[in-house]
Amino acid sequence: MPEKDLLLFYPQGHEAHFASGHPERPERVETMRLALQEAGWWQPFPHLDPLPPSIDLLQSVHTSHYLKVLEAACRRGEWLDQDTYTTPASWDLALKSAGGAMAVASAVWRGDADRGALRPTGLALTRPPGHHATPGWGMGFCLLNNVALAAEILIRDQGARRLAIVDLDMHHGNGTQDIFWQRQDVFYLSTHQFPLFPGSGRVDEIGAGPGVGYTANFPLPPGSGDQAFKTVMAELILPLLERFAPEMLLVSIGFDTHWRDPLGSLQLSAGVFRDLLAELVVFADRRCSGKLALFLEGGYDLQAAAACALASVSALLNRPWQDPLGPAPYVEDTSWRNMLRRAKEIWKV
Repeated sequence: MPEKDLLLFYPQGHEAHFASGHPERPERVETMRLALQEAGWWQPFPHLDPLPPSIDLLQSVHTSHYLKVLEAACRRGEWLDQDTYTTPASWDLALKSAGGAMAVASAVWRGDADRGALRPTGLALTRPPGHHATPGWGMGFCLLNNVALAAEILIRDQGARRLAIVDLDMHHGNGTQDIFWQRQDVFYLSTHQFPLFPGSGRVDEIGAGPGVGYTANFPLPPGSGDQAFKTVMAELILPLLERFAPEMLLVSIGFDTHWRDPLGSLQLSAGVFRDLLAELVVFADRRCSGKLALFLEGGYDLQAAAACALASVSALLNRPWQDPLGPAPYVEDTSWRNMLRRAKEIWKV
């Protein structure tokens, strides 16, 4: 796999989206940025400005009622629920985060590269995050659904017909699933801890109406780790992507799958996280003309976030990297094999 160019989005001013003591805090992104700078994987690459999301585009993903309520809540700095805060700056920052996701997706789709390199990949450090934001409400720290808006601009404005969203966060992306639940143009696939917030993402949730068969969930029990993720990638995700034949991969990356993360109980190592992304890069090179972009979701341990950010970029660029944190210091639970059997029955892979 050859080296690639990389397109980046950094959410300028995101520090103003902040609530004291909350795990979704500015240090998450700053820790990742500093780690990439120290590795020399930040300054050399183009940094994209966000695209301004039009009202029409926003309303193709979220209801007009929710958008009005969200803007008003942000102006007053109100909380949407007990987990999801806003500040007076959050509306503009949510638009910027969504616009950054849209800019990265659009540039990767077009193949924009600064130095005449092979088709670039992309990394959007989207903050506030997005995959829990449903059509009609924000939750789980999320305000606007960044990856859904990125997919929507490709379909509405760039001519995309078949996109796949692979969600590798610890939590199920209920918002992204809801948005594309009855659609055939976006195939949503998710690995996540279950049971856990938000309580959705069971293996038999596969879409509805015309969208039946275009949602795939692989819920992993607490204690699942490297072997579980590698097996699900090899035996479920990659075969289903082959079947669907997407034109581009959009990956919601959550570093909260790491064994150090305080909000969950998965045991993924950063080294295997890199391997999973490298598999998706190889698939994209072979089946999607190299079109792949990553969009930040969760991840709340700062050391793990730094390691996983480096793992992600090393996979995108096909550059060597050593995991400083190593594997989980626990024996991996193997009850995930029950889900694997059930998922294979459902999907006939």
